[in-house]
Amino acid sequence: MDSNTLILFIISSAVLAISPGPDNIFVLIQSVTNGAKYGIATVLGLVTGCLVHTTLVAFGVSAIIKNNDTLYLIIKIIGALYLLYLAYKVFKSDASINLSSAELPKKSVLQLYKQGFIMNVLNPKVSIFFLAFFPGFLFSTSMNTISQFYVLGVLFMIVTFIVFSSIALLAGLISNYLKKHKQTSFYLKWLQIIVFTGIAIFILFSDK
Repeated sequence: MDSNTLILFIISSAVLAISPGPDNIFVLIQSVTNGAKYGIATVLGLVTGCLVHTTLVAFGVSAIIKNNDTLYLIIKIIGALYLLYLAYKVFKSDASINLSSAELPKKSVLQLYKQGFIMNVLNPKVSIFFLAFFPGFLFSTSMNTISQFYVLGVLFMIVTFIVFSSIALLAGLISNYLKKHKQTSFYLKWLQIIVFTGIAIFILFSDK
């Protein structure tokens, strides 16, 4: 087992979770508007939805990895190109973070959990991202490939839950800080670009 690969995966997952995106911004707005428990309910929905995507990727890709080295190489190349495309999209995007909660409907904890789960499960971009992200971080030559995908999926969920829950609990402080320090969004934007590009390069040169 390559523990360094797992550590790099955890660090990459944490940085991506911290970087501004529709999910953590939604958690932040819900928490600022309604309170931390509403934000955490949303987080739980988003995180448990990752199990569905992990399962799809695990069973779909593991067979390819096991039976065809050429197809696995193609998956890695496509995955790296997709991550570079995401880096380019972040580069072209507006760095500002919109925290407006105008016309945000009040929902119960259960409703927000369901909304978070549905937002995640019905977003095909999550599966595509997992497909691009996970294969380069397989960490064992002896463990079943499907099991490795689930380990990566669970680690991703744990890291995301910790980061997003921290955002929910510290929503007021984070919101005030972002409003006072507009340049922070610029630095977070470039952090995202560097991480996406770095992961793409790592995946291209990673061994099976």
